[in-house]
Amino acid sequence: MSAALIELAGIERVFYLGDSEVHALRHLELRIDSGEYVAIMGPSGSGKSTLLNLLGLLDHPNTGTYHLEGRDVTTLSGNEQARVRSERIGFVFQSFHLVPRLTAAENIALPMTLAGIAPDERNRRVAHALKDYGLADRAGHRPDQLSGGQRQRVAIARATIMQPAMILADEPTGNLDRHTGEEVMRLLEELNARGVTLIVVTHDTTLGARAHRQLLMEDGELKHDSATPCAPVT
Repeated sequence: MSAALIELAGIERVFYLGDSEVHALRHLELRIDSGEYVAIMGPSGSGKSTLLNLLGLLDHPNTGTYHLEGRDVTTLSGNEQARVRSERIGFVFQSFHLVPRLTAAENIALPMTLAGIAPDERNRRVAHALKDYGLADRAGHRPDQLSGGQRQRVAIARATIMQPAMILADEPTGNLDRHTGEEVMRLLEELNARGVTLIVVTHDTTLGARAHRQLLMEDGELKHDSATPCAPVT
């Protein structure tokens, strides 16, 4: 059995809107092992994006614990969580989230720049990533000079440049045509095949079916986990 990468226990996330309470996550218990390929699915408002933000340390639970690689990250300071995010988690978003004024190469290098990695090592890794993702001839182009597929490849290169333990992808093909979306998923799945844990949030059942494991969210609860056998009918 693989080692647990993620362990959530008793997770609750509540948002307060005026006098109302919105339970975005309820009674969540979840384990994801290293190297898994998981799709988090469900309708709008089901809690899947809240769960992704929590896994990425962009949000925190009201109650419960989150262990990442055996470490309770819910007890860390903001600076310590930022360091874990930088070193262990890669993000790929539907809208790319590239810095408009930076070139493709500079966008890819950004996590290493923030982490204080030496320029020579940054340049070596960026050159390697540009070649791997077919972007060598686009190194000096800004995002507005790139196609949607090229922008998403830059985003994937940036997400993986720190060699994270997992990639969190939020509707990664949402702004792409079918052919380009297929190319992007192939790149992500190749990373998973090399051992990187891949967690994809999607409302697209076809995309979700590609994953080895599907989690179905509804009203903040985990309603179905394809890794859990259904109870026999008696």
